[in-house]
Amino acid sequence: MKPIIVGVDIGGTAIKIALITPDGELVAKTQEPTPLTSGEDGILQKTADMTRSLLQQHGFSLEQAGGIGVGVPGPIDPKPGIVQQAVNLHWRSPVPLKAKLEALTGLLVEVDNDANTAALGEMWQGSGQGAKDLILLTIGTGIGGGVILHGQVVHGINGVGGEIGHITMTPNSGSLCNCGKTGCLETYSSATALIREGRLAALNGASPMLAHILDSQGEIQAKDVLDAAKAGDTAALVIVDQAAMYLGLALSHLGMVLNPARVVIGGGVAHAGEFLFTRIRDAFSRFIPFPYVVESTQIVPASLGNDAGVYGAGWLIRSQMDK
Repeated sequence: MKPIIVGVDIGGTAIKIALITPDGELVAKTQEPTPLTSGEDGILQKTADMTRSLLQQHGFSLEQAGGIGVGVPGPIDPKPGIVQQAVNLHWRSPVPLKAKLEALTGLLVEVDNDANTAALGEMWQGSGQGAKDLILLTIGTGIGGGVILHGQVVHGINGVGGEIGHITMTPNSGSLCNCGKTGCLETYSSATALIREGRLAALNGASPMLAHILDSQGEIQAKDVLDAAKAGDTAALVIVDQAAMYLGLALSHLGMVLNPARVVIGGGVAHAGEFLFTRIRDAFSRFIPFPYVVESTQIVPASLGNDAGVYGAGWLIRSQMDK
């Protein structure tokens, strides 16, 4: 078995690369800004160069690497490793990432969506350890998701399995989502939603606390809304309770269809801790008709933070090594 695996997370801001042992030990990691203006070939060349450099710095030859796993923000056709598009990378048409990076490095390359790799990372070395049926939610500007059944990512026919943030919660109302529809989960429960509702509460006088923050800072962050709710601000509590209710409702639908052992929630909003998680679990319990489903489904915070993606990308290679 090769002694080292390369895990790569290509994002709109940075390219993150880690060296990981087959046992899951993170040996080293690095990151550099993503050269968005250099196009797909420039980004992939940068990835190959960073990989070679990191291996050399830590005493590994290119031949000692078992392969390179890559997570990318966009829909993927995983078997041929084609990225259908990646708006954050300015990739508007399909990119044969697997073939191109293999040609640049001579190594096996496996590719998946970044939310899926984060889910795999949490399953392998994070809060999902021991669970082969798992759902990951990342709650930030939007809501990303990854679904794992029997240890395998659910991609669906077009590679968009796991787009939990776009489950419709209210069919005939709700705010407009970036996807072009209304009533999506992320319009109720994302950081963007908390900011929107918090600003409205500040402007209409419902929350003096948030109004003071808006006046003094010129803007409101999701953390401000969560902190105000923790401090007992009535309007902020209503906002957070609604966000948690819709999260619990969406997860109850997934719970009845998929019956996962673990739901792992990460992203900035999840840093609110038990204050938020208790409310999500209560809503999940309220909407699930079978007590044994509630009892067997753990809803827990993610534990790997920004490293989840590189761990999961590494798992794409690790899972091939015993075959």
